[in-house]
Amino acid sequence: MTTSTQAYGEPWYWDNRYSNEPGPFDWYQKYLTLAPIINLYVPPSHPVLVVGCGNSAFSEGMVVDGGYTDVVNIDISSVVIEAMKTKHQDCPQLKFMKMDVRDMNDFQSGSFGAVIDKGTLDSILCGNNSRQNATKMLEEIWRVLKDKGVYVLVTYGAPLYRLRLLQESCSWTIKLHVIEKLASEEKSDNPFWELTKPVPLNDDGSSVEEALGQNPDVHYIYICTKEISANSHKCMTGAV
Repeated sequence: MTTSTQAYGEPWYWDNRYSNEPGPFDWYQKYLTLAPIINLYVPPSHPVLVVGCGNSAFSEGMVVDGGYTDVVNIDISSVVIEAMKTKHQDCPQLKFMKMDVRDMNDFQSGSFGAVIDKGTLDSILCGNNSRQNATKMLEEIWRVLKDKGVYVLVTYGAPLYRLRLLQESCSWTIKLHVIEKLASEEKSDNPFWELTKPVPLNDDGSSVEEALGQNPDVHYIYICTKEISANSHKCMTGAV
């Protein structure tokens, strides 16, 4: 029997889930809680790709509240993509396409200024052949980003579990931010850590525990900037 977590990379699992749970659902954080960090790194004029969009209201928030003008959303589930196309048919700033993030050949290289991921890499890492599939995903994201474009990864994965994967996949410059898991849209007078302030990040991530303590109740936000360099060859050859 395939457990539900192992099926996270399978279209049938998500088709069944979205057929049975059609209401909007946001993994991890809503747009308004993440808006300060999105606005900091992603100008509203940049073309944005949201991977594993599901039926989240996040992209709608980017357009309505953030003023973003070109937000492309992909998901492996045809059920949810058709539902979102219908729901947002009168919003030309939002586009929805059925696509596997591990194979985005419909997009030319360097198509987007930013890629936003809330939980998709985490889902793939729960599934079968997790490391291989995660590497394919990251190579494809690197490919479709413009030079100096940013991959915004919102994840429960601390640097101990995510940093090496990111470092070994492609040539990134990485900054780390954190947000409380139950962050409110109302600005707190005493935030656990200021959202727009990067957390000190050394090569192995040990500096994060020094700054935040052990097992902080946060989501980690990795800001991965695409760097074109001599070390980028593996990304370009691996993902084309």
